[in-house]
Amino acid sequence: MMTKEIAVLGAGSWGSVLASILDENGSNVKLWSYNKEQVKEFNESHTNTKYIKNFTFSDSIKAYNDLGEAIEDVDYILFVVPTQVTRSVAHQVAEILKERHQWVNIIHASKGIEEKTYLRLSQVLAQEIAPENRQSISVLSGPSQAEDVVTKDITLVTVASDNQRAAKEIQDLFMNHYFRVYTSDDVIGVEIGAALKNIIALGAGALYGLGYKDNAKAALMTRGLAEISRLGTSFGANPLTFIGLSGVGDIIVTATSTNSRNWRAGNELGRGESLDQVIKNMGMVIEGIATTRAAYQLSKKRGVEMPITSAIYHVLYDGADIKETINQLMTREGRSEIE
Repeated sequence: MMTKEIAVLGAGSWGSVLASILDENGSNVKLWSYNKEQVKEFNESHTNTKYIKNFTFSDSIKAYNDLGEAIEDVDYILFVVPTQVTRSVAHQVAEILKERHQWVNIIHASKGIEEKTYLRLSQVLAQEIAPENRQSISVLSGPSQAEDVVTKDITLVTVASDNQRAAKEIQDLFMNHYFRVYTSDDVIGVEIGAALKNIIALGAGALYGLGYKDNAKAALMTRGLAEISRLGTSFGANPLTFIGLSGVGDIIVTATSTNSRNWRAGNELGRGESLDQVIKNMGMVIEGIATTRAAYQLSKKRGVEMPITSAIYHVLYDGADIKETINQLMTREGRSEIE
């Protein structure tokens, strides 16, 4: 494969680690951040200390504050910005691509659903970036804590796309001895699994903060996966996707790891912190908070029963008591497991 030029938009923990993998695999990588101080640190010290501790990045990765410079002459643009700003960044990218008559492959590795529109991120990107400026749109997702990937812990993820040629090319870009990539054509399932597992991670953290043990965690993760699958299949997702890497795999790592900011946020809520204080303490985007509201509203719109998501929504947005909410979940009318 010829050396590819890749722009990674978003220099948080996951964006910078994915940039490092691509660089290690031989691509020419440009990393974009809106934060000038972060760009300065990256270029001068080759570190990203707010997001990745005790790691030095290759000096061949250049960071940019100017979006136009970052995406100039690239073959791929990888979006790893927070879900709720994806549209605004994509809009800026689209204007630049249109002006330059540039044609690129689009990838995103963010996990969420846009508020108000309830759109998956591939849909947002498709709306903003015109077909004449994009060859394909793909999503990279799976159980992948950045803090573990940077230490070269064995990690398996999925790249999903309607364009399987593009999926195979992206697979080749990322694959190495510790980072293995599978391909999929189920974009809907992969994106919904990736987004909604953050809700379950919030719940798992809250259970831990309240003092519940492994049985409760297993129950939450299993039944949480069931309702994620219900919502996903209502949109046409393949149910098998939810027992794969971007379903059960992502739930396991996000709902059990202290590296997960969603788990940590839930843990603080379980210990009695207010939502405002939790957000302030984290200092980084907690995707599951916005996703909970979007998923709750979407489930109502679709007529899909999602009792765990509804319970977490009422705790986050209506100030419901967590212990009483758990009691209400546990004392609902009995039913078949496969309903």
